[in-house]
Formats: sequence, structure tokens, C-alpha cells
Amino acid sequence: MSSERPSPPSEGDERPTGRFGSDQGWPRWTIWVLFAVIAGALFLPGLLSSQSSEQISYRQFLDDLRNDRVAEATFQNTDGGISGELEDGTSFSSNGPLEPTDADQSLMTEKGVEFTTPTASIWASLLPLLIPVGLLIAFFVWMQRRAQGQMGGIMSIGRSKAKTYSTERPGTTFDDVAGYEQVKQDITEVVDFLKHPDRFAEIGARIPKGILLVGPPGTGKTLIARAVAGEAGVPFLSVTGSDFMEMFVGVGASRVRDLFQSARKMGSAIIFVDEIDSIGRKRGAGLGGGHDEREQTLNQMLAEMDGFEVTTGIVMMAATNRPDILDPALLRPGRFDRQVVVPLPELEDRRRILEVHVKHKHIAPDVDLDLVARGTPGMSGADLANLVNESALLAVRRGESEIAKRDFEEARDRILMGPQRDSMVLSDLEKEAIAYHEAGHAVCAAVLPTADPLHKVTIIPSGMALGVTMQLPLEERHIYRQDYIEDSLVVRMGGRIAEELVFGVISTGANNDLVGATELARKMVREWGMSDRVGPMAWGSQGQVFLGEDLMHTRDYSDDTARVIDEEVERILRDQQDRCRQVLSENRYGLDLVARGLLEHETIDGTEVTRLLELASPGATAANPHSVLVNANGSSGSEHADADGHEPHPPA
Repeated sequence: MSSERPSPPSEGDERPTGRFGSDQGWPRWTIWVLFAVIAGALFLPGLLSSQSSEQISYRQFLDDLRNDRVAEATFQNTDGGISGELEDGTSFSSNGPLEPTDADQSLMTEKGVEFTTPTASIWASLLPLLIPVGLLIAFFVWMQRRAQGQMGGIMSIGRSKAKTYSTERPGTTFDDVAGYEQVKQDITEVVDFLKHPDRFAEIGARIPKGILLVGPPGTGKTLIARAVAGEAGVPFLSVTGSDFMEMFVGVGASRVRDLFQSARKMGSAIIFVDEIDSIGRKRGAGLGGGHDEREQTLNQMLAEMDGFEVTTGIVMMAATNRPDILDPALLRPGRFDRQVVVPLPELEDRRRILEVHVKHKHIAPDVDLDLVARGTPGMSGADLANLVNESALLAVRRGESEIAKRDFEEARDRILMGPQRDSMVLSDLEKEAIAYHEAGHAVCAAVLPTADPLHKVTIIPSGMALGVTMQLPLEERHIYRQDYIEDSLVVRMGGRIAEELVFGVISTGANNDLVGATELARKMVREWGMSDRVGPMAWGSQGQVFLGEDLMHTRDYSDDTARVIDEEVERILRDQQDRCRQVLSENRYGLDLVARGLLEHETIDGTEVTRLLELASPGATAANPHSVLVNANGSSGSEHADADGHEPHPPA
């Protein structure tokens, strides 16, 4: 719903560990260093002593000694090795006793030969024993540290994973949230209470203990929570619903206790639980209601919010897009007292959101944000952010330095209907059939009095659509009237009837038209009471099964009533088909002109369609008086193409 600045790092963020390092043990490279030291101690002395020398026997050594050919000699008292140098400079080596005998020593003294018997180092004798012992000790120390680290992880598994945001790092504020003034006012009251509790206590006001943000995905619930974290003068604890669940039983409840204990130590605090429906599902609902671990976690949260022990100074915030599956005990007063609905943005809100997202982008002068906002009904804040980004990408792809109007148009079509399929090859007969099909939609939309204004018509394949007829509302609508819905059915039938009038046969191009029209007519009969024969009765739609209790739901009307409903749906569709045939028959020449224009230009706007109809029938009125329309679901606008390429957006 608005631009989002990066959220600040939390105080409890863990320090990342690299591949070769860990806080729970020695780095892996120390093992290689240890091996290198051991290898050096074992093999280096031998390598250093392995110089080029002549190997002689001990008897030869004594003969050379008697013949005055030995200059110096060294006796190794560890292995009996003898090394030295002859008078001619030749080095020699030999093997003898560990120490020279007295006779040999007297002979060397008599001949004037220098000899030494170095004393063996204590480390040299102990090294063969110390190396295995050292390796064994190092192995046990490493195992102990590993065990302590794992034990510490097991002991801390019940601690909360909530991230704490302080006032020094606000990140997002309410200024970053475009629109939704009423939502921001409700949230601001909670922030003001935590900042100035005395002002509320003077008149005896009690702040709600919990605020539940409810709305469709992408409307900015988490963004509003981040703005509260930036505006609040108290610590803000953020956690997701999935953080409470682990494979061990009781971990979720333990984390809930730890979360509230941490909040109580701070005095006043705000706890935000994102996607609370993951742990707050309705208990005892059977399939989908959750297992015992989830229920115990929910029970602990209920007790902490409003149980036997009074909790003061702590405000709970939560966000969900499925409030219908939450447990009733979670929504009662004293827990989540206030539900703040974050709906899809209205026209003015969409304009403000677009202004936020284009603030730091180069926009061409021909871009009208009012027109862009009017052409994006039903889009959430996340959708609008994606629209602006896609427009910028298209501008870069074309090599432009500014985002133009055509970029927004193409990005919107790309998001709603998919990218254009320029590689698709259509025959002339197929192009003509598609042109008349879209012309039928366009003529009905331009002629009918309560239809949304026609924006543009194209026969360029986009996504799964072979052609598109797009309508844009003049104003935001929240309810639909019966005459508008009937005109919408006529517009849906326009493509099929146009093919029938021109070619005498029908094609598969109206597949999605018929699906949407049938669904709309069924809602008129079953849910909106727009059938005199059925009367003022409504039966809910057969949606998908989310809870186990829905499996036991049976049809709450008889077979005779079902037959009447089917007959009324058929009657409504046939009546609007006859109206559509009459409208196109009266504007037959205009239908030909619009189809010819589509074959020539591939895309024409609503103004050109109106001009062609006036040219075809100067006395006809192609104006569009737009009365207040009715929509129980709160959506507005008509700008979607069906999978076969010929469908404006349904009003319901």
C-alpha cells in the first residue's frame, strides 16, 4: 500500500556463522594445522638428516680411524647412528653401539679425532607418547563442546523467537503509509495510550488489549504494524505464528510464556503476531482444526492475554486474512477487543499509494495518476507497487529515460491478462472472428445505459486471451443494482451473439463468457434475491472446504427448489441473450465499423468506438448515464479479459 523502507535489525539477531567456523566448537582449519604439526615433528628430523653421505660399516669406520682418515665423528645415543667427516672432506654415516666403547674412545683420542655423543632431548623421547595422548584429549574436548552446544540449543528451544525493535531504530512510520486514515487513527490511539496512559486514565478509559488487523493479502497489514513499531515509544516485539510451532510437544506454549514474560520485564510493550491464523484456528473443528500442540499453544495465548493473572501495559496486535477460521475465544472482548479492517484501497487511496511509489521515479508528463488509479479497481497496495515497478521495467526495455503513459497501460494489461503473445500466428478468418467478437462486447458496453464506460478494445493476444474489451468505472462503487448486473450479462453475451449474427455459427471463443455469466446469474438467484419466482431467500455459495465442520454441511434447500433455481438461472440468461441480440441487430452497421477498425488498427479506444457508432447511426444515443451501482463484495470496475479473450470483469 506504500513504499517500504528496510526494517531495522533486531536486538536479538543471532550472529551468523560461516562454513568453517562456529560459536560452539573449534574452526575446521585447526584440524589441518594439527595434522601438519604432527607430520612435521615425525618426518622433519629425518628429512633434515638425510644429506648425501657415504654409508660404511662399523668395521670400516674403525679401519679408517686407525689409518688417520677420520676428521670428526658424532655418535647418536638414541639409535646408534654414527655420522662424521673424513679428512678428504667426504661425509659418512654408519651404525654402531649406542655409545662408543672405552677402547674406541681411547683410539679416537689417540688419533686426535673429535667426537661427540649428544644427549637425547626429553621431548624427543616423550613425543611418541604425547602425540596419541594429545589427540585423545583434543577429541574429548571437542565432543564435550559439541554436546554443550547441542544441550544449549535444546534447553533454549522453548524461548521466544520474537524480535525486539527499539525507539532508536524506527524504520517505517505512519508517513510511509498512504491512505487508510481511519485505520491509522485506530492504531494511533493505542500508541498514544502507551505513551500517555494518564490522559486516558483521567476519564476511566480502558485501552483495548488486542487489535486484530483483518484484510485481503497485500493491503499492508504488516506495513502498518511496522509503522506502529516506528511510532511507538515503547518496545515492539514482532513474531510470526509459525515461530511457535516445533516438532516437540509443549514448545509452542513455552514460547508464548517466554514472550509475555519478556514483555512484562519491559513494562509497556506491543506484541505483534503476524499470520495468527496459523495457531489461532478454531478448536474442535475436526479436519483443519489443528492438532493438540496447536491447541495447547492457543490455550496458553488465551490465558496470557486475559487469564487469571492480570496483564497490564501490554497490547497485542495481530494480522490475518482469514478471520473466519479464528477461535471465538480469541476474538471476545478482553482479548482482541477491536478488529481493524484493512480493505482494498478505494480510488483516492489508490491515488495516494501511487504517488508514494512514483516519488523517486522519472515520470513522463503524459502520465495521469488519476486515470491510472481509476483503471486499477480491486488492486491492493502490493499490486500497485508491482504495477509501478513493471512500468519502470517496460520503460527501460524500450530504452526510455522516463515512464510514459503507454508503459502504465501495458503493465496493467500485463498484470491482469498476461504478456502480449506477438509470436501467435492467427489466420485471417480467426482475426475476423475475434474482431467481431470483441466488437460485440464493445458495442453493448457503449450502448447500454448503465454499463461501465468503454476504455479500449484490442484483438492483440495477451496471456490466455485472444482479445480484450476493457471498461473503466467513472466512480468507486460498493453495491450493484439489478439493472447494472443485467446490462453486464448483456455485455458478456455480446461476443457470442455478434458471431452468430455475422457468421451464422458460434465458436468456442465465448467459453469464459458463458462461465462468468452463468456464475453471475446463479448468484442473482441464490444469494441476492433477484428472482421473483424464488423470492427473498438466499443460500450461501458452495466454497472450498477450509474447516472440518464444512464437510458435514449439507444443501439447505430441497430438490424442487434446486430445480426452480436452475430454471430461473436459465431464464435470466436467455432473457439477456435476447436483449443482446436486439441491441446488436439495431446497431448492425456500427458493429461492422468497429470490427473493421479493429482489423485495421488492432486496438481502438472507447472514444473511437463511440464515434463509429454515432457515424453509423447519427440519431442513436451512445452516451452512458452512470447511476449508482451496487456490489455486496465492495469491488468495482470492469477490466479483465477471460481465458478465451473476450470478457470484461464481473461485477461480483
